[in-house]
Amino acid sequence: MPIRITLSLLVLFVLSTSILAGNKFEGPLKPFVGKARFAKSTVFKGERFPNILVTTKGTLVATYGNKRFRVRRSEDGGKTWGKEMVIAQPGFQGGGGIVDENTGDLFVFVEEKHPPAKLTIFRSSDDGKTWKSVPVNIAKDSRGNELSMHMNDAGITLRHGKHAGRIIRPARDYAGKNESARWPKHYTSAIYSDDHGKTWKPSEPFPEMGTGEACIAELSDGTLYYNSRVHWPEVKTPTRRREAWSTDGGHTWKDWKIIGVLPDGRQDRAYGCMGGLTRLPVDGRDILVFSNLDTSNKTRERITVWGSFDGGKSWPIKRLVDAGPSAYSSMNSGRPGTPSEGWIYLHYEAKGQSTLARFNLTWLLAGESTGNGKVPNWVKK
Repeated sequence: MPIRITLSLLVLFVLSTSILAGNKFEGPLKPFVGKARFAKSTVFKGERFPNILVTTKGTLVATYGNKRFRVRRSEDGGKTWGKEMVIAQPGFQGGGGIVDENTGDLFVFVEEKHPPAKLTIFRSSDDGKTWKSVPVNIAKDSRGNELSMHMNDAGITLRHGKHAGRIIRPARDYAGKNESARWPKHYTSAIYSDDHGKTWKPSEPFPEMGTGEACIAELSDGTLYYNSRVHWPEVKTPTRRREAWSTDGGHTWKDWKIIGVLPDGRQDRAYGCMGGLTRLPVDGRDILVFSNLDTSNKTRERITVWGSFDGGKSWPIKRLVDAGPSAYSSMNSGRPGTPSEGWIYLHYEAKGQSTLARFNLTWLLAGESTGNGKVPNWVKK
């Protein structure tokens, strides 16, 4: 009997510890509301391609570059930034940086030049202060292709359901080269790891061809939401974003459709633009914030954010962040109990530099209606 009691207590302890571990990165809505807050700062000068990570300690890690892979850290929620580090030269931003919430390790992906190109993965085990290259072990996908990494939004750690603990990021296939004749053969995808980045498996391809440059969010029930750029002008409604869902931890993507309310870059041409996406870490809620351009002019400008309160089913609110020149963007959210708590982060290309905008949900709610659904009352209270 004592042995059975001991075993029962052990099982309860393991289960309770697991539950606490699964929820410690999510909290209440309150830190994201209250008085409206908004601030901007310059992060990098020159070059291109932003990503933004928030570590388990709440440190911001911004990455950038198409000649050198550059890193800067902020330990105070984005108020100030440490010195720039160059961890690869040449170094072409691969995007899709990941914080492994199981270990606290960070992973960034660097290609030698515009892909297809040689890939190096760097890992940091000290909150982004130092970096070391690690072996690249990514399996070919079901079509026999070696996936490329450029240029996608940050990856995530799954927190809910059967695949909790998995790390996943968007990826893509260029069909050998990034040229217009091959756009019909391009497709977006993902890679994931169940052993903390030692080995990576590819997902099945996104169901629509001509896609690439994507972002992923996990909803509160464990469903994954996938949102992608499209750059093949022959598809239907090529100036709008694409979406699909996964219920198997990111191995397959289903029920893809066109998102009529979300623009994909400039609306005067069918070429698209990389966008950012984040789910706010609010228990039991599926608040998503998406970033892209909101313009019909012939220049990339007017970086804007959209809000969804039902996991991407509707996008009832948007707000302009910067009316000036802007292009690729990456998003992330602050973590409970850290200096980043309550902030929403947008790292984007501006004119000759990268800018970090940080704001709270109250600031976004003061934007304009899109006519695509309504902001629920529980957000307004």
